[in-house]
Amino acid sequence: MNNKLMREFYNHMKEGRVVDASSQMGAFFHELSQEALKITVELNNKYHTPEEIVEIFSALTGKDIDKTFRLFPPFYTDCGKNIVLGKNVFINSGCKFQDQGGIFIGDGCLIGHNVIITTLNHVQEPSKRQSLIPKSVKIGNNVWIGAAVTILPGVTIGGNSIIGAGSVVVKDIPADVVAAGVPCKVIKYIDCEVSNV
Repeated sequence: MNNKLMREFYNHMKEGRVVDASSQMGAFFHELSQEALKITVELNNKYHTPEEIVEIFSALTGKDIDKTFRLFPPFYTDCGKNIVLGKNVFINSGCKFQDQGGIFIGDGCLIGHNVIITTLNHVQEPSKRQSLIPKSVKIGNNVWIGAAVTILPGVTIGGNSIIGAGSVVVKDIPADVVAAGVPCKVIKYIDCEVSNV
């Protein structure tokens, strides 16, 4: 993988600049997707120990993944290189991460079955619709994302919050709440007092 292009990719995504499909960055997206497809086929099509899954996910993301990470395959992504995980993260089976724009998941998070996290939108103008707009998704520490949740580009979910199964998260969710629905809305606040027990 071209290190200079990788640096340019991270800067481009961080700045949220539009990616023209016919540009060098658009071509690099394709290169990243091909590598991700190769790695996820290996991940998803035979048994791996938890330790092997950490190694494979490290190769997929290009980062050292903490040994506390757990994943139940299958897992799908068309990039992989812009996923950042904290410690003690669990991702259940069937999840799909479109991570080019950046997916940042804090410590202690639980990601339920069949969760979709997206970080790209298309330009609305029909003649430019192949172009992409990256926006990162940030998930705070100790967040529980229920099964079949869809999280849209640019969303931040505050620490300790719970997102109910089947929700579509279209805007930021504060910390310490239960939120659910289509679109996802706060239902109640969580009492997050720390127990000494």
